[in-house]
Amino acid sequence: MSAHVRMYATGTCPFCIRAESLLRRKGVDIEKIRVDLDPARREEMMSLSGRRTVPQIFIGDRHIGGCDDLHELDHAGGLDPLLSGDAT
Repeated sequence: MSAHVRMYATGTCPFCIRAESLLRRKGVDIEKIRVDLDPARREEMMSLSGRRTVPQIFIGDRHIGGCDDLHELDHAGGLDPLLSGDAT
């Protein structure tokens, strides 16, 4: 079973596109929440993450952070276990 991935994003953000590309390459289905289309969702994102910038990525209940955080996690070998639901 794979973990649920939720990404708060905008339609034109290059960092959002880059993060989504990495996740798609790993075969992940992403619940993409467009904060540019729904301002209330941006407020939700800020409340959950404490950050104003996009993307904000969550795997399960864990806040990963933005695009750079996601790539750093992948480079360190921590992303695949989270995505597969095997991480503690």
